[in-house]
Amino acid sequence: MSERSSKIRKPKSPNRNAIAQFSMARKSSLLKQTIVLSAFSILAIYALLNTFFNPTIFPSSLFAEHHSRDNFGFPGEVAKSDVNKVKIFMYDLPKKFTTGIIEQHALARGSKDASQAKYPGHQHMGEWHLFSDLNRPERDRIGSPLIKVDDPDEADLFYVPVFSSLSLIVNPIRPAGAEPVSVPQYSDEDMQEQLVKWLEKQVYWRRNRGRDHVIIAGDPNALYRVLDKVKSAILLLSDFGRVRPDQGSLVKDVIIPYAHRINTYNGDIGVKDRKTLLFFMGNRYRKDGGKIRDLLFQMLENEEDVIIKHGTQSRESRRAASRGMHTSKFCLNPAGDTPSACRLFDAIVSLCVPVIVSDGIELPFEYNIDYTKIAIFVGTTASLKPGYLVKMLRKITTKRILEYQKELKEVRRCFDYGNSNVTVNEIWREVAHKLPLVKLMINRDKRLVKRESSEPECSCLCTNQSGIITSV
Repeated sequence: MSERSSKIRKPKSPNRNAIAQFSMARKSSLLKQTIVLSAFSILAIYALLNTFFNPTIFPSSLFAEHHSRDNFGFPGEVAKSDVNKVKIFMYDLPKKFTTGIIEQHALARGSKDASQAKYPGHQHMGEWHLFSDLNRPERDRIGSPLIKVDDPDEADLFYVPVFSSLSLIVNPIRPAGAEPVSVPQYSDEDMQEQLVKWLEKQVYWRRNRGRDHVIIAGDPNALYRVLDKVKSAILLLSDFGRVRPDQGSLVKDVIIPYAHRINTYNGDIGVKDRKTLLFFMGNRYRKDGGKIRDLLFQMLENEEDVIIKHGTQSRESRRAASRGMHTSKFCLNPAGDTPSACRLFDAIVSLCVPVIVSDGIELPFEYNIDYTKIAIFVGTTASLKPGYLVKMLRKITTKRILEYQKELKEVRRCFDYGNSNVTVNEIWREVAHKLPLVKLMINRDKRLVKRESSEPECSCLCTNQSGIITSV
């Protein structure tokens, strides 16, 4: 038994090296898992803290590479949730305020079948594009900050789609001594008065005195006769040249771009094919602040590499202006009858660096566009110093011009109404920004004592001119 027992092998003790290797591998695996788990935990905590304590701040540049893609609604991008959108209701105005004006325009020009007439092209046709946008199916309004509603009780804002700018130019100007036309003359003044009467019958207009309504008056003379009666609304204007301080301001209103009237430049940035230093083509003789044009003509028309000439809004003039802007480094933009003019937007789409001589100009989308990156601003007084303007422009280096052109190429889509879901969306975005002020003023109006006052009501600054309720 003892011999047999002695032949039975005892189990071998585990190899110490194998144990050590296994232990090290296990520790290494646990360490890796711990590191990975810790990393995920840190990232999760960071994301949580960042969400609550660092809300998203959009960049100051409209086209910064890292901007939120749903902030500006370019084609093909996913729209924001409808919950976050401002709700807008568009009035179904009587035909005489919308398509009826198009027909009147066609009839005044000899059309035999005005019912087939299309909205004519002109510099204030933004009113047509806004109207068309709200008539499109919601699925096509990609990236819009507004959602159209069919029930006015659901609306935050109300759009009044009157073609106020087209109404001004329905009747063509007849030369002195010309025979009267057979078609009865259309009256823009009557249209304005009838519009106000129609609005004043609407319960939603009366409810808040029109504060939550949006009305477009792109032409500086649009709605001039009734502006005092609609000034509580958010006005869409090209500038404030013909608007009194008690009628409008940047506080409550929105500056919209003119529609450019010349062809977009499709080439790349560069100065090789831009031989002209400075170009301007437009009406030499203007009223009010536009008188500076004639003075600039006198100073610049004999400069060697400057083209400055008189032109009108004709088809041939637009072709000549396109050629001039597409072959010039800088485009002069003096004030017209009012501080702004459509040639600024012609210059932008031409990649011709605008030289703006207009001390009182207001510009569209300035809440997010730095115009000093795309244009040169010259004070009126300085521009009239002999030799000042051309000397300054000749000192600007090719590198700097290319920088201007690069920025122009980035932002020009914002000024092209034909580019669906961009320009219109930017206008609606500024309108949406006014909603908090609208709500504030509506609630404020409810607590004020109304009294007669000989002083004009300041709709823009919304000062308390009627007193505070001290007793009930």
